[in-house]
Amino acid sequence: MATDARGRSLTDLRISLTDRCNLRCTYCMPKEVFGPDYEFLRRQQWLRFKELDDVVDVFVRLGVRKIRLTGGEPLLRPGLTKYIAGLSRHADRIDLALTTNGVRLAEKATELKTAGLDRVTISMDALDPGIYRVMNGRDIGPALVQTGIEAALYSGLGVKINMVVERGVNDGEILPMARFCKERGLVLRFIEFMDVGNCNGWSLDRVVSGKEILQQLASEFPVEPVDITSSMEVAKRYRYGDDGVEFGLITSVTQSFCGGCTRARISAEGKLYTCLFATSGFDLKGFLRSPEYSREALNDLLLRLWSARADRYSDLRTEASKDLQNKVEMSYIGG
Repeated sequence: MATDARGRSLTDLRISLTDRCNLRCTYCMPKEVFGPDYEFLRRQQWLRFKELDDVVDVFVRLGVRKIRLTGGEPLLRPGLTKYIAGLSRHADRIDLALTTNGVRLAEKATELKTAGLDRVTISMDALDPGIYRVMNGRDIGPALVQTGIEAALYSGLGVKINMVVERGVNDGEILPMARFCKERGLVLRFIEFMDVGNCNGWSLDRVVSGKEILQQLASEFPVEPVDITSSMEVAKRYRYGDDGVEFGLITSVTQSFCGGCTRARISAEGKLYTCLFATSGFDLKGFLRSPEYSREALNDLLLRLWSARADRYSDLRTEASKDLQNKVEMSYIGG
């Protein structure tokens, strides 16, 4: 198994299949920046599925056991279902998940499950229609996403919900979202508003800490921590004492998890990033299309890149961090 300069194993791979999305969430792809004239990648610039097959095979050989397909919005990528079916060659070795905003999930859930997808993580930041519309930047209400959740559950897919919490925007939705997911037995993960990229207007005073979120939950429900067997868990796991349904806190801002980060990320155009807050990535696509390419050479390259990894942005974060670097946008490499 590959380990980096800080002893962190390589076990998770996130693959962005497109930088396009049908929403304009304020913390990821704000409409003021990603407007009608914004130049997204052309299809010809995307990493081909055959190239991704080679990359995935080598990553699995190096120890990756979790693969998550992301975006942008991955359900917008043509040929997605066929690609997922091809990944079934690793079905006995990997957990295969997909992160989606849920807008197109109702029409896609059954075919995704049939193709071999294990589970979906659905981004839903509010139940209140007005707040949800403000946060997603489109005139789309949460009912459409809730229909997608039901379709995913009916198809047999595992379902988790992600909620990014921003002070003064949707922090009043913490308890309603908790009730919604608890009633349905769904794992809800509360995510601190993070300074990913440079265009989401992040500031520390807009962060609702995991501690504050936990206090809100404990005011209504009995909560208890879940024993974690791995130090490489990103989410701090809890459960409700009355029914055992779990929830999680992702506290990148107030309690860094750099020490347990085991994730590599590939952008839609084939750049490899070893940190969510990176400023640059390695051009895998260029290597894959070069005369020097072979699977063995790719294996050696990935091993060398991961072994040199020493990223710890969240350990070093300050209020001024957002202005110090030109960080890659979340919509480009997924969350």
